[in-house]
Amino acid sequence: MNYKKLDTALAMALNEVQDSEEQSLVVFIHTEPVPDAKATAFLESLGVNVTKGRDVLTATLSANAVSQLSEQPWVHYIRLSQKLRLLDRQ
Repeated sequence: MNYKKLDTALAMALNEVQDSEEQSLVVFIHTEPVPDAKATAFLESLGVNVTKGRDVLTATLSANAVSQLSEQPWVHYIRLSQKLRLLDRQ
């Protein structure tokens, strides 16, 4: 696991995972450059839907998949998706 590529929220969430194979982490995957055919095949093997020409992808992954992705040289950053909430209206 390359923790340098993970945001703090994702690193903390990984510490709370009970089953490392359960797909429970909704993440943004920032790649650099746009994934080539080999990178696309790897992403798809993890269950990531890849849109051609996009360098930011969303996926629901297991802790093991996040670990594998963090070791790829073309993955720039992985960020945990945060739940949005309404702002208080006053």
